[in-house]
This record gives sequence, structure tokens and C-alpha cells, in this order.
Amino acid sequence: MSPSLRPVAGAPREVFALVEAWVRDGGEPIVIRTSGSTGEPKDVVLSHAAVLASAHASLARLGGPGGWLQAMPVTGVGGLQVLVRSAVAGLEPAYADEHASLAAAIAAVPGERRYASLVPTQAHRLVESGEVGVLADLDAVLIGGAAVPSDLLDALRSAGVRVVRTYGMSETCGGCVYDGVPLDGVQMRIDESGQVQLAGPMLFDGYADAEATARVLHDGWFATADLGEIDDEGRLRVTGRIDDVVISGGVNVPLPAVTAALRTYEGVRDAVAIGVPDEEWGSRVVAFLVPDDAVCLDGLRLDELRDGVEEAGLPRAWAPREVVLVDALPLLPGGKVDREGLRRSAG
Repeated sequence: MSPSLRPVAGAPREVFALVEAWVRDGGEPIVIRTSGSTGEPKDVVLSHAAVLASAHASLARLGGPGGWLQAMPVTGVGGLQVLVRSAVAGLEPAYADEHASLAAAIAAVPGERRYASLVPTQAHRLVESGEVGVLADLDAVLIGGAAVPSDLLDALRSAGVRVVRTYGMSETCGGCVYDGVPLDGVQMRIDESGQVQLAGPMLFDGYADAEATARVLHDGWFATADLGEIDDEGRLRVTGRIDDVVISGGVNVPLPAVTAALRTYEGVRDAVAIGVPDEEWGSRVVAFLVPDDAVCLDGLRLDELRDGVEEAGLPRAWAPREVVLVDALPLLPGGKVDREGLRRSAG
């Protein structure tokens, strides 16, 4: 496949050459093809002005331009922005796929200031392998694409890593809220339904589908479909997705709360709760569990798990009605759990 920016496609080094020229000379908007977390394909149109506004605001927050590790797919906005920020700095990134390991690639990042952008799974693997110390040599490690478990944050910070949690999406040219604080020029608010809305110079032009654009973009504000809260200090806390609440047996069940409870269960390394269509219940809650290497959960009884959810302080009506053990949770290219794939497998 020939390298392209409309939509973004090609090998990282080839795409960087196109991005370098585009950043320098301008041109037609970039197109990111994404399915987000819903599985619905969308072409997100990003103008030159929006992409550069995002890149400059990010670098200003981090302390200035520098060299980057390219370790995420460049077809996604997180990987694309690594190339854009690298072009702004005039430093070609270190390409992870050209090195024997992620640790070796990080050691090859150029520049006086050095950065990486990772999804939680990549950071977790460095912790598990004992190589996490290499991240401490970087000026900042951006982690986004999915919620960051507290134990992973603790492990990174204990190793001296400067972690920056990012929140954003393709429609905002990537992360636009760092550690809960919006980047310069970014505005955020919570609407009457509890949904996070964002505005600012980093917003996309729209989707290729005008009707889809009209559903989420109003008067310069983008409706994210994420639920959240803004505290007294102006920090954003994302609490879930609008579509993460399912009705099971007539009861509204917030799936993120169930997922959090499942992750506290002894012997569970990772977990996610999914709502699956069900003739009797409307939706039934299915728990997908990744067992810890040292623990076998094959004998886990469903009522045992339901007791555990209740002991975590949640209503028993929220507890899963089915348990599925998996070796790992499937991920989308951006690092989010492939909920649609799990839903299909359980359906």
C-alpha cells in the first residue's frame, strides 16, 4: 500500500516523510480512519491548523520540542501526533519496529528532551519485564488510549517515570487534556446528561459523513459520549461512557463500576464487564477475566463472583450473569479494549 495522509496509511518511516512536508508546507486536511470504541467506521477530517494547534499546545505543556519514540500505529491519531511533534522539533523519531525491543528503541530516542507516547499495555509489559527503568530517562511518558490502572501508575512512578495521563480522541487531534487539565486553548464542560464536551482550536473539521458530524458537533462544541466530572480545581475525571450503561432486568447497570469491582477480585489480573443482548434480561452482564499467572480461576463459581461484586459495595443486581476466562483482553489499535469483539464472542 502506498503511503498516504488521506486516509493515513503506510509504514511509519514513509508516513513521517509525508507528515514532515505537510507540517512544513501545509496542504489538504489529514484523514484518520477510525472505529473508536463503538466499531462504527468513521473518517475523521483534521485540518493543518487543528493538528498543529494540538501539537504546539502539547509541546508547550511538556516543556518544549524534543525527540520521540514511535511505538503506536501511525494510522491512529496518537501515533500520527508523535510524527507531527517530531516534525515540529526537526528530529526523526526512533521507530520501535526497527529495534530488537521497546527498551532498545527508547534508548535510541534522539534529542536533548526526549518523550514517549504509549498505551497502558505497552507500559505494563515494560513493568512486567523489569525494563521499566528505561522510561525514567525520558522527560515525559504520555499514556492514553485507555484508562490507566492505579497499580500500573504506582509502578511507573515508583520507578521514577514522569507519567502524563492524556485524554482525547481522533476528533480532538489526540490528547487535549493532560492529567485532568486542558491544554492551552482547550475548553471543557459537562452537559445536563453528564457528558463531557470539548471545544478549541484542535477540533476536527467533521466526518466524511455530514449527518454523523451533525450528531456530535454543535456550535463549536464536540459531544464526546464520555461521562465525566470537573472538580473544584477544574480537573476533569472521566467516569465512563454513555453507552457503558445497560439495562438488565429493568435495572440501569454502569459497566465501568462493575469492571472496577471485578479488577479487585483475588487472582484477576485484568477484567472488563460487557453488556450483551439477552431475550430474558434485555442485556446480560458478562465478565471477561484475565487470570493472574500464579492463580487458576477455572473453578470460579458464578455465585462466588457475584458475591464479590456485592462485597465491593455494588448492588447485586449489577453483578455479572456469566463469566468468561481469557488469556488477554483484545485491544483496538489505539489501546482500548475491543468491546464489540468481546460482545460478538459472547453473543
